[in-house]
Amino acid sequence: MKKLVLASNNAKKLKELGALLLPLGIDLIPQGQLEIPEAEEPFPTFVENALAKARHAARLSGLPALADDSGLCVRALDGAPGVLSARYAGEPKSDARNNAHLLEVLGHQMDRAAHFVCVLVLVRHANDPQPLIAEGNWHGEILDKPRGEQGFGYDPLFWVPTAGQTAAEMTATAKNACSHRALAMQKLLAQLAAR
Repeated sequence: MKKLVLASNNAKKLKELGALLLPLGIDLIPQGQLEIPEAEEPFPTFVENALAKARHAARLSGLPALADDSGLCVRALDGAPGVLSARYAGEPKSDARNNAHLLEVLGHQMDRAAHFVCVLVLVRHANDPQPLIAEGNWHGEILDKPRGEQGFGYDPLFWVPTAGQTAAEMTATAKNACSHRALAMQKLLAQLAAR
């Protein structure tokens, strides 16, 4: 497998996932480059949405497809924003508005535990009966104000105790060694190697 369609138009996800796949010599093509529109994401779980996106991209491209559905789950908010992470503050999507909304909803809540979730789904074709599915979780806490300029999404609010910094203060290399996306990719690659 030398070419994979990424079922996303998110340039930052493309960069992160592309870097993780680079050692395998896999060319990751964003679906927008093939004029594939974004898929609907109507489901309540990361895995269902990722599978829908992967099948959609594979069907319209005729190529194997990789989809990532990820988000932030905050314990005090019963897992919210969850699958709604990208649009937590409504449309149009805005990282800054999402972060502000999260801080507003959390208020003075003492329990700030949270984790990022990434579910990766790889289908070899649109009707693949055995999609490869891998999940990664990255645990941390939500700060009461943003810190750092790297990354995207909720990274400026996500404190990683083991690193002593937010995800937005980490270098791309450091983040790619321990993030939810990196952990999911390690599991996915192990499944690929076993096939």
